[in-house]
Amino acid sequence: MIASFLEFLTFEKRASVHTVKSYQTDLDQFQKYLLFQYDCNTPETAQPVMLRSWIVSLMEEGLNPTSVNRKIAALRSFYSFLRRKQLIVKDPTKVLSALKTRKKLPAFVEEKAMEMLFQEDFFTEDFAGIRDRVVLELLYGSGIRLAELLDLEVKHLDLPARTIRVFGKRAKERIVPIAASLAQLLSTYLIERAKVAETNNLIITDSGKAAYPVFIQRLVKKHLSAVTTLGQKSPHVLRHTYATHLLNRGADLNAIKELLGHANLAATQIYTHNSIEKLKKSHQQAHPKA
Repeated sequence: MIASFLEFLTFEKRASVHTVKSYQTDLDQFQKYLLFQYDCNTPETAQPVMLRSWIVSLMEEGLNPTSVNRKIAALRSFYSFLRRKQLIVKDPTKVLSALKTRKKLPAFVEEKAMEMLFQEDFFTEDFAGIRDRVVLELLYGSGIRLAELLDLEVKHLDLPARTIRVFGKRAKERIVPIAASLAQLLSTYLIERAKVAETNNLIITDSGKAAYPVFIQRLVKKHLSAVTTLGQKSPHVLRHTYATHLLNRGADLNAIKELLGHANLAATQIYTHNSIEKLKKSHQQAHPKA
């Protein structure tokens, strides 16, 4: 039934490729544990004690709470699917509780570093240089996710209106505005891209094929390494940077929520913590009694 569940996630829930792969890995690990520990090769018949035992074993192995919670989420989603299909009567995940995790503030790049990154002489003038700049300016200038960037096609651009049409989680569509400078850069890029493109995808490799996750991750890390010492240099850091800079400059939290494609405001509110930390530093530096 795991295969049926993964198909359900892919085609009905429209979960991201990353989510489907993660859940597949988690459920495969769980199935192997059941077979080894309990000689049970059917997760549908697993008892609550077996699920709890697996979670305890993961904790004893030193797996971090965030990873354990993801595996709990995979189990809950799987057994919820089985209940909907009337393949089980009771949900065995009711005995599981999410582990407490330390809340991490989103890492972001300082404004001065981003200004330095986009200086005129930072990128080469060939196709690869223009493409790299487009990738970084899109991620920072629109706050889109890596998967959303990879899914962008040329037809999703409306350069006269200075907007892009983005398909987020569960294929939820949103329109995101872009700066005039980015629209102009995209116009230049489209001309160069047309000479080598073998796909409709907006972002392509040097050989004209559709870009893929590792390609973008390496590209971003390479360029961010030149301007920041942050430990994490990923496309998602640029999404955090986009949101944090908007908030620091007075953007409305609800507007940022819509721009990021968050389902609820709670997911966006984490960025307010960065602003509060910035205020605390200013207070400590300036107030006589700080």
